[in-house]
Amino acid sequence: MRLARIFAIGMLISFLGALPLGTLNITAMQISISDGILPAVYFSIGALLVEIFYVRLSLVAMDWVRRQEKLFRWLEWITLLLIVALAIASFVAAASPTVEENKIISNKIPRFWLGILMSAINPVQIPFWFGWSTILFTKKVLEPNNSHFNTYIAGIGIGTFLGNAVFIFGGQLIVNKLEEHQSIIQWIIGAVFAITAIIQFWRMLRRKNQLS
Repeated sequence: MRLARIFAIGMLISFLGALPLGTLNITAMQISISDGILPAVYFSIGALLVEIFYVRLSLVAMDWVRRQEKLFRWLEWITLLLIVALAIASFVAAASPTVEENKIISNKIPRFWLGILMSAINPVQIPFWFGWSTILFTKKVLEPNNSHFNTYIAGIGIGTFLGNAVFIFGGQLIVNKLEEHQSIIQWIIGAVFAITAIIQFWRMLRRKNQLS
């Protein structure tokens, strides 16, 4: 019964955490629109495997993770540049007189490995799960043993996949509604990436000011 509770908590936190607009879920939606549902699913599986690895790392090495502030700052800048590049690529595709795809996403990299790559350089999930895991340890919901860790991580994996599925199938609904207006879709996706980049940059500046 306790393991079922841990599984449900991990799944709920992960599902809700996957719903706010971000690099990975919007990319999954765009892959769903441009390549189809199955490639988007492969992308999501690759991304969530890295997330699971990060969660496991944060669970077994909390002290080490807490000290890696400089690494996280570099990863934040890399992620910000990637989001800006994705926004620009979407705007370029939308402004083209012929229907084009996002040049960054529309590459020959298998979608599974693209998910792994983009998730690996996305540091937002590390402090997110570090914070939640710390709360669950403090509340005695989680205990430092393999059965709790494995159940928690399994719930997280399924929750993340369900959250991404909202965007994957939502992307299909959008493209079906706007089938003859592909440029509108690209403008919308570009705008989402641009807003995400602004929010990311604002958070980085705010964190820097707080540290100062």
